[in-house]
Amino acid sequence: MATAAQASRAHRHLPALEGLRFVAAAGVVATHAAFQTGMDPASPVGSVLARFDFFVSVFYALSAFLLWRSYGPGTGRLQVGRYWRSRAGRILPAYLALVVTVVVLLPEATTMTWRQVLANLTMTQIYWPDGLVGGLTHLWSLCVEAAFYLVFPLVVLALRRLRPASRMAAIAALAVLSLGWAYLPFVADTPADGVANRQIWPPAYASWFAVGLLAAEYEGRRVPRIFRVRWLWWALALLTAWVAGQEWFGPLGLTHPSPGEFVRRILAGAAFAFCVVVPVALAPGDRVLSSPVMTTLGRWSYSVFLWHLPVMAVVFPLTGIDYFSGHFPLVFALTLALTVVVSALSYEFIELPGARLVRGRRPGSEQASAAASTH
Repeated sequence: MATAAQASRAHRHLPALEGLRFVAAAGVVATHAAFQTGMDPASPVGSVLARFDFFVSVFYALSAFLLWRSYGPGTGRLQVGRYWRSRAGRILPAYLALVVTVVVLLPEATTMTWRQVLANLTMTQIYWPDGLVGGLTHLWSLCVEAAFYLVFPLVVLALRRLRPASRMAAIAALAVLSLGWAYLPFVADTPADGVANRQIWPPAYASWFAVGLLAAEYEGRRVPRIFRVRWLWWALALLTAWVAGQEWFGPLGLTHPSPGEFVRRILAGAAFAFCVVVPVALAPGDRVLSSPVMTTLGRWSYSVFLWHLPVMAVVFPLTGIDYFSGHFPLVFALTLALTVVVSALSYEFIELPGARLVRGRRPGSEQASAAASTH
């Protein structure tokens, strides 16, 4: 049975997390712009921007936090069929629209096989060799997120009878156990000819989701004052990104990491997510992130994440800039600005109507439900 405190937390909206979603989306745009403009990952700024891919861990932690506080043990709100329908309504309409648009319009898609098209339409591209294709490579993280959505009810059911302290211990234990994924022989030997990169399959990222789950379990308890010192946590997040971006920490660029290097990167991503998400989630009140502008941008953040690579593919020929030839500030600024415009349209004309169609809800109800999602 849900307690009054749990029910209150489940219904309490945290607008700063909406704004934080846009920050995370902008961070992902920045890391891709840095790579495609050829910014040196060994430079001080380049090393940080290269590890802005850790904003994916922020998305995962946000998703886990919001879903656990809404549907986790003790809330009494999890109805599996309705939950899965809600998740499908949240992510599929805009996702499918993006994939179809890229397949039809983007030049890179002319070389796609039917298997690649089918894999991307079904969010199974990380399970197939050569499943990640131009304009859609960033969608690997949504494959992981979709897997989390699928197993979430099972996690709730498995932990529902435990006391809060025991649940936190179980979640932490699962996170630690997941660090062994990269060392499994059938994982460590990939990618190989005809075999997908199993290193990036969902179990590898359990610790990133665990950050949000543990924060949701802790919510309502006394929060240390240091969590309200926002600049400190952002500084620690940037320091984490810089350290993880050093060559002695792990390979730069797209070089495949060894199991040990991959685990270090996962741990750094979890630390990054903790620094960015937990202070805002547990000590809300950030006036910038909860401002009307940021919350509006946050509502569009899922579409920002989806559409930014195809938009970036247009920005290069539009500006006459060649790939890997510099001009990061211009490419980043134009990509983000144009993507925000596209995303506003995507949200109004694809996300909301699509969610109504899938969920069978009245207009307006999707915005509240979107608060329990991530990208």
